[in-house]
Amino acid sequence: MNVLVAIHERRSIQFFDPQREVDPHLLRELLETANLAPSSFNLQPWDVIPLQDRENKKKLRACAFDQPKVEEAGAVLILVANPRGVEEHIDPVLDRMIDLGYLKPEAREKTRGMPFGLYGQDPDSVSRKLFAVKNAALFAMNLMVAARGYGLETHPMDGFQEDKVKEAFGIPQDRLVPMLIAVGHLKPGTQLLPRGYRRPVEDFVHPERF
Repeated sequence: MNVLVAIHERRSIQFFDPQREVDPHLLRELLETANLAPSSFNLQPWDVIPLQDRENKKKLRACAFDQPKVEEAGAVLILVANPRGVEEHIDPVLDRMIDLGYLKPEAREKTRGMPFGLYGQDPDSVSRKLFAVKNAALFAMNLMVAARGYGLETHPMDGFQEDKVKEAFGIPQDRLVPMLIAVGHLKPGTQLLPRGYRRPVEDFVHPERF
């Protein structure tokens, strides 16, 4: 599917077909495609917990204000943002840059300090949390567009209790859960309503100065 078609066709689906699962191989391919999303310094500060087991989806539904789509979707992804992605991911990123000839070995340490200079040394700081969430959001949008390209539907979900999700699924307290993403197939017979209000470009574009 053409990427522009995928963007225009993507909708936040409320009603998924509970009888259709998402093939695990397709789900893996979707995640691999989503993982091509850009990220600051290529640090990729995200983790994903895919849920397809019925009992686990039921457990997540209890953390998400009892929303039916959590159980009805073929899969639900718990997106986890990692403020410690700087420390944890920087070295393999630099190793690969050197292997590819993008970075000279003697420039490694100077380059290594750059993300720490930009986002700070403290993984618990606001700056680090924003870093993690912003980059995880890039992954999420890439995933939702890619899902449409694979013939799947999605719905990003903000309606959940983060502390309960962390406790139920063993997520460390220093991580953040920006959203859940339901993935699956549209329920047969569902008629999508016209797309809701979108602000005109003139409302949000401020040429040259706010």
